[in-house]
Amino acid sequence: MKGYSVVVLFCLLVASFFTSVHTYKSTERRVSEDMAQALEQTIAEQQSDVISQDTVRIFNSHLQLTDLRGRATIAVGVKADGQMALKGQCSAATIISLSDKRASGVLWMMTMMWLLFCYYRHRQLHEKLPVAVAEMPNTYGGLAFCASEGMFVVSSGETLRLTPMQQQLMEMFFNAPSHRLTKQEICDALWPKKPDASDTLYTLIRRLRPILEQNTSLMIESDRRKTYELRVRSNP
Repeated sequence: MKGYSVVVLFCLLVASFFTSVHTYKSTERRVSEDMAQALEQTIAEQQSDVISQDTVRIFNSHLQLTDLRGRATIAVGVKADGQMALKGQCSAATIISLSDKRASGVLWMMTMMWLLFCYYRHRQLHEKLPVAVAEMPNTYGGLAFCASEGMFVVSSGETLRLTPMQQQLMEMFFNAPSHRLTKQEICDALWPKKPDASDTLYTLIRRLRPILEQNTSLMIESDRRKTYELRVRSNP
């Protein structure tokens, strides 16, 4: 469910973005074409390339896009050969306001609704899991691992809050035969590019131990810091 939600959200975001860009570009092209023809008519009618208040008024009167009238103006530019040239221009805000925002609007609304749904679902799952831990298949020492949601759940049904690194280590323990891991296996998996991750590993284990002991019947035992085993405490 977690991976599926992210994929759907990503697809909606991409679709919304590209639809918005396509709509903007299409409108920009229509506006440019309309201003070009209006400017051509204005120059022909005025028979001069001198810009005045009347020039802008005549230019706007020749615009075919009604909503563009009064919002477009004439700018003076320079051609590659150094000669002066006139061109119509308007702001990006004007182009956006003239765009047909129905398709992109629907997609953005769907994106926001899906984002809200994912957030609500995430909150719901992490506040309380409705399934009893004892009934979950991957359970050990009062702690269950819900693989589909990528979370650990304690006997009360609440999610065990772990850092990403603690989460990854616990998943390794749960998937390992006899819940036992060597120091090298852990370091290779969590810090593959670090030549010596001993101190980092000791810190990770030291911080994880009290979390497990306070919320579960589990403990982490080490054999001279060469191997680590996740075990059920004899007197929880």
